[in-house]
Amino acid sequence: MPTSVQFEYRTGLKREVFRNVRLTGSWDARGRASDTWSVILMEPAIAEDGCPCFRATLSFDSSEVGKCFLWGVRVDGPGGEDLWGIPAELRDPVAPEPVRGFVLRSEPSCERYFLTQGRRLGAQKHFAPGAARPLARFAVWAPNARQVEVVFGTQEGGYIADDGTGLSPTLPVLPMVRKEGGVWETSPEGPGALEFERLRFQPYMFRVTRADGQVVYRTDLYSRCQLGRGTSNPRGRPSAGSRLEVNATVSCSVVVDPDTVTTHFSEPRWPEQEFLPEEEFWRDEFRPGRPVPTRVEDLVLYELHVGALGFGKDGAGTLADAVALLDHLEALGVNAVELLPMSEFGGLPNWGYATTHYFAIEYAGGGRDQLKHFVRECHRRGIAVIMDVVYNHYHPDADRAQWMYDSNAHPDNLYYWYEGRPEHYPDYERAAAQPGATATPGHGGYIDNQSTGYAPRFHEEMVRALFTSSAVCLMEEFHIDGFRVDQTTCIHSYNVLHANGQPASRTNIAGARFLREWCRTLRLIRPGVMLMAEDHSGWDSVTTPVSEGGLGFDAAWYADFYHHLIGGPTRGMEFAKLLWTSGRGGGEPLAMGTFADVLARTGQKKVVYHESHDEAGNGEGTRRTLVLAANAAQLQGDVLRAAEARCRTVFGLSVLAAGTPLFLMGEEVGAANDYRYDTFVSQREDLLGLREGRGQHLFRYYQELIRLRLGQAALRSRDLEVLVVHDVNRVLAFRRWSGAEEFLVVASLNDAPFSQGHELVSPRLGAGAWKEVFNSDAEPYGGSNVGNLGATLLPSGDALRVVLPARGIVVFQRLAR
Repeated sequence: MPTSVQFEYRTGLKREVFRNVRLTGSWDARGRASDTWSVILMEPAIAEDGCPCFRATLSFDSSEVGKCFLWGVRVDGPGGEDLWGIPAELRDPVAPEPVRGFVLRSEPSCERYFLTQGRRLGAQKHFAPGAARPLARFAVWAPNARQVEVVFGTQEGGYIADDGTGLSPTLPVLPMVRKEGGVWETSPEGPGALEFERLRFQPYMFRVTRADGQVVYRTDLYSRCQLGRGTSNPRGRPSAGSRLEVNATVSCSVVVDPDTVTTHFSEPRWPEQEFLPEEEFWRDEFRPGRPVPTRVEDLVLYELHVGALGFGKDGAGTLADAVALLDHLEALGVNAVELLPMSEFGGLPNWGYATTHYFAIEYAGGGRDQLKHFVRECHRRGIAVIMDVVYNHYHPDADRAQWMYDSNAHPDNLYYWYEGRPEHYPDYERAAAQPGATATPGHGGYIDNQSTGYAPRFHEEMVRALFTSSAVCLMEEFHIDGFRVDQTTCIHSYNVLHANGQPASRTNIAGARFLREWCRTLRLIRPGVMLMAEDHSGWDSVTTPVSEGGLGFDAAWYADFYHHLIGGPTRGMEFAKLLWTSGRGGGEPLAMGTFADVLARTGQKKVVYHESHDEAGNGEGTRRTLVLAANAAQLQGDVLRAAEARCRTVFGLSVLAAGTPLFLMGEEVGAANDYRYDTFVSQREDLLGLREGRGQHLFRYYQELIRLRLGQAALRSRDLEVLVVHDVNRVLAFRRWSGAEEFLVVASLNDAPFSQGHELVSPRLGAGAWKEVFNSDAEPYGGSNVGNLGATLLPSGDALRVVLPARGIVVFQRLAR
């Protein structure tokens, strides 16, 4: 008798993304194993999650029972026709091929692939045949658990203690049944089934009986909302506090409807009462004549930390403050905002680089619907939204989240990479037993990667799916335009064994595969999504397309650009450190040639910056750029004027480089207070007040230079050639071009002007006149009007004499020949 196998390709996406989906696998038309793969059209359907899926049923020859078969799907989608639809790679294959595999059984079976898990796990709608309204279905991955149940809390408290205090007195406990792959599910259509609408806004947790029989309460890692605005962590003890006091990372998850958005940005009560269908909410997302950029090279990025806003009020900033800032950003002219992480991280003040719940938006910062309102307002202004995401580690205190989710055994710690067993590290265990030792028993097999937490279990497909599906959710439900992935070098290069620091090559390999899978999935769904990596490896594969064997990012952060352009006292002499050295006022030669080598590489898919949150506040001796430019002297009089001139020059070198420019909030108005991860609230500045006062000249300079870059294809191109370098005179000149359009940028960090001109010599300067189109020393920018006054200059052979201001940058455009 033949054996039947049903194949399902589940998208987990509400919208119809794919068509003409075809099943292909290592069998022939008679259902026998074959090296030539067969292809069959799959039938479209709507799965129980309400999302499109595709199905096909095949009969296999019974003689093939016990054999291993490989399969996949091909799709027509937004990226083109005949695309491979399986982004995930099998664990440790001989070759990292993104395929599925199964062993044929004698009884009928079903093989499923979930492109995303965002509508499968967590609290979801279940569309039963014939039901008037969707039912509620809960699912959680807990393969080591003996038993799992759904329990409900109360909206007032939002916290369930380890002894059960805080459980709802009215809602039932929902039993869960173990399904394939260690996923536990409720039975939505059985006795006691609950309508989804009845549970909307209802706090809940999973009560997990772990492998050793211990009962623990765990949050839903796929929850779209964590209830809690405060910082209190009861540590499992009964709590009399309210949802306004408890930390969202340890409190209840909340059932929310992902298909609706609050009508108003905020309401004076919770839960909110007025909602719109998401289609209606996003209907007027864009405005005519205000296109949102779609290419990384076209961006000018404004790095924004929501928590550092809200000057003049108690507490950290929120999304309401971010919306209020948009008029300022629109006037400034930036066309992209890069948000520091907004996925739930446990309350402010915090930079957000320790995520616990990847689908939830930081509740204390405003939550999920307010982020959607923020994104819509950005898009109406032609501003793209880039989100920082963190996959190299979890929150260091992930109790009730990732840590020991369903087992007390370290090797079975689901979400963390663990090598071997605790007994494999006797030396580490002996050290842990010594008085005053800092080693933790049993922890020797975890993986360190220079992050504030152990490395995730990248070899586990369900762990990779958590990260990837959450990014898809941000892209699909929140309309996020792109991502900056934090410290990808920690994921593919820095991994070492915790016990002894030995390199963990398997972790590095699996980390690279995860990044490849993540990029492949997002681009399959939305080819134009903009993907950037904070990567310090210099590995070309990071920005090589996946189709060519790379990881697939559009650009990588270029930290060396900062260290050479800005620098600081802790950096070695191998770095140019132009701003720090010139700010000391010694007049010695600058390493302009060293910086020129770095500048010349900015066209190699780089994100360049003269300051980011890390450089402003995460290292010893770091300061805001304006303070560094003044050598920490008091910002007034000649000191301020010189410091601002230097800042104008370094911003010009950044925004006119061939990379994608980024700068930190406040730079445009001369923010000067320390910006540390733990004191940014007390040190925050009045950005709008600075713009009207001391920072008004800088703001206008930033505004007009950004306009110049965005208005000229040559200044957005990846083409850059250094023409002239003079270390003693502190002068650097380079050209930028696109087609027939050509610009010459000349920068000087000399403390005196070249009023009689500085001669530039290069074969590229001849054969045409140059007209000055921009001068950082113009009076409206706070300068002294030293320059060429908009004149047209003619080269003499290969030489061009240009007037240069002190600490200034001048831009010329080649006139048509």
